[in-house]
Amino acid sequence: MSTAAPTGVSILLVADPGLPTRRAHAVKEDLQALLNDSYHPPITVHVVTETLRLRPDHTLDLSTAVDLSEEYEHPDAVLLLTEIPRLTDGKPLIAEIFPTEQVAVVSCPTLGAFASLHRILHVLMSCTLRMKPTAERRDPTGFDRRWTQWSEVEDLPGHLALHSRATTGGVRTVCGMVAGNEPLRTVPTLSSALAAASATGAFGIFYSSIWAMSTYLSTPRLLGIGVLAMSAMIAWLILSNGLWDRPLRAGLARTVLLYNLSTVLTMALCVAALYLALVLLILAGGLIVIAPAYMADIIGEHPSFTTYLDIAWLSAAMGVVAGALGSSFDQSTDLRRLTHGQRERQRRYSEG
Repeated sequence: MSTAAPTGVSILLVADPGLPTRRAHAVKEDLQALLNDSYHPPITVHVVTETLRLRPDHTLDLSTAVDLSEEYEHPDAVLLLTEIPRLTDGKPLIAEIFPTEQVAVVSCPTLGAFASLHRILHVLMSCTLRMKPTAERRDPTGFDRRWTQWSEVEDLPGHLALHSRATTGGVRTVCGMVAGNEPLRTVPTLSSALAAASATGAFGIFYSSIWAMSTYLSTPRLLGIGVLAMSAMIAWLILSNGLWDRPLRAGLARTVLLYNLSTVLTMALCVAALYLALVLLILAGGLIVIAPAYMADIIGEHPSFTTYLDIAWLSAAMGVVAGALGSSFDQSTDLRRLTHGQRERQRRYSEG
């Protein structure tokens, strides 16, 4: 007598607010299609937005997932998609399965910044197949990647962890954290910095001494001045907003290092975008305002497009320094929610 096939599968996908939620909605249809290929109908996938909380000892609090499971009539698997970068034994922890609660936690940053939707989809399927095997016992390793490895945690049968390699996984995690910080969405919050930078950079259009200096300086020196100005603004924004994290204990040193690297790279992208916008604005203004014949009288040679670009580049370097100072006087500019370390503090329950 043949065994009856399962009547279906119900999945509850719970995602952190922001980028994880958008990714969850983006993969929902593809996830349902893969589930249709593996399980018998009916197939249901619910997507819910909820912040995954942390206990004071930095361990995950799964009570929210358990409560949601009861609310959705105990689905076959609860998949938690979080922006928390997790590490164990120095290796990035991509996913972890808790068999008692029928919960799997997937960390978005550990999957990197590129092809992340495809990777998230496959990890979700890999976790689901391990928590609820199909009637035909489909092999879940088909959704695994060569740089990942499942291992069993010793405390409980069925408690599984998916790790990536320590070296390449660390780079991938930092890139994923930078993507999670969404630096390009942060640039508009630096409007005060852009205003101060534009006002200062505009002097380069009207002061002939800056024209002469930009013409005299070599290209490598001009590039060095721009890099130095951007580095100064990055350092100022990080220090003035308290974005540099320090480990509270030795065991968190590697995790905090990832936080700080992602913060520096995120701010570098923000400042680079601001600098590029400033160069384009000043270049457009210079081409409109400065007559070529008048500039030729000042610098002693016929100006080219490169001459205008050099003026814009040097003026922008002056502007970003003023922009860093201007951002500190804008009470509405709050960069503390930009970084993973600061957002993680908002997840923790208070001691006591």
